Amino acid sequence: MSTGPGAERFDERRLLVALFGAGTAAFAQLYAPQSVLPDAARELATSASATALLVSAATLGLAVGVLPWAWVADRIGRVRSMTIAMLGATAVGLAVPFAPSFGLIIAGRAVEGLLVAGVPAVAMAYLTEMLTESGAASAVPRAAGTYVAGTSMGGLLGRLVSGGVAELFGWRAGVGAVAVACLVAAGVFVWLAPRDRPLGRRSGGGAGTGSDAGASSPEARSETTPETTPETTPETTPETTPGTGSGAAPGSDRSLGRLRVLLSPRLLVLDAQGLLLMGGFVAVYNYLGFRLADEPFGLSSGVVSLVFLAYLAGTWSSARTGRLVVRHGRRRVLIVSTGIMAVGVVATLSGWLPLVLAGLVVLTAGFFGAHAVASGWTPVAAPQARTQAAAVYNLAYYAGSSVFGWLGGVGFALAGWPGTVGMVLALVAVAAGLAAMVLRD
Repeated sequence: MSTGPGAERFDERRLLVALFGAGTAAFAQLYAPQSVLPDAARELATSASATALLVSAATLGLAVGVLPWAWVADRIGRVRSMTIAMLGATAVGLAVPFAPSFGLIIAGRAVEGLLVAGVPAVAMAYLTEMLTESGAASAVPRAAGTYVAGTSMGGLLGRLVSGGVAELFGWRAGVGAVAVACLVAAGVFVWLAPRDRPLGRRSGGGAGTGSDAGASSPEARSETTPETTPETTPETTPETTPGTGSGAAPGSDRSLGRLRVLLSPRLLVLDAQGLLLMGGFVAVYNYLGFRLADEPFGLSSGVVSLVFLAYLAGTWSSARTGRLVVRHGRRRVLIVSTGIMAVGVVATLSGWLPLVLAGLVVLTAGFFGAHAVASGWTPVAAPQARTQAAAVYNLAYYAGSSVFGWLGGVGFALAGWPGTVGMVLALVAVAAGLAAMVLRD
């Protein structure tokens, strides 16, 4: 479906720009309501936790949608799947803000999330396959960081545009304006994305084996650099996994082998990083606006939206994480990034606005650094099930966003901002503990 100048040949720079556009298009509309939640609560006469469903319904839809989209991508192609997902989500995003009732808005946001899911469900597997097949497997960490930078830029764009437009025309117009911007970003992807390989030419053959892509190549097994070498255990070595050896029976044996990989301790802990860290991160951004709109700060929705400029710290940290991984290893960078996130959330307890904002910057940089490591590590740790592994990670990631992003409001209702911060710190501590105990480079 990609028809632009990057479609017929592989070019790493075009791939990175295309994925940056995809991340922007998906995540701008996903989080567009977050900066206008206080305005929406006033107009709709709903509580903080109920209004946060404008975000949580979309992320829940995304969590539900990642596995079906991974299946679809194996059958119709990754570029085509992401294109359909982005254009469909943008069409829904243009209509949802103007629905006449709160219930219809929430339902529409859930559908929008289901469509957006086609991007994160496929993007990491797509970039890993394209780089591995081109002999540039060592660029996977940098490419993963660039894609995550696009997601953070999308989150920033969505919040800033919706907040700024809402100041003049109301929160519904603000969210609708973001969908228009997403259409432009989706066009960048469609124009530049290199085509993925024809389904029949993927390793293992057939549409149903797209997730095996590159598993038999030397690059897929070694990932070229030491820090990306999968552990040589039965759960991560293609030659010893049922369904991937030359004498293995097809069908159920191959599916069983993939399931064993997906349930390995390493992948489960990587999934837990997405679940816990994303849940805490979204909880902070969902409810900090309510705190800043109240005394002693009393900020307007337009000013509150500027707080999301802290997302630039995530763009910066995720784009540089690949270099740190090469130098220090994935495990160390992941744990340190998680600790930075904890420092940032503690700083937001201050009653002094500059320190609150500084804490938000630190929190955002730490989170996106950790997410870039965990999301980029996942397909590398499962070379014979890349699409499924990335989809499961994203399912956990957005399930955390939906569940803990909403539960942060319960803490906010019971104990104010310290209640939300306490929940986030508990999630961060569990994530860091699991990473320290289980993960190895």
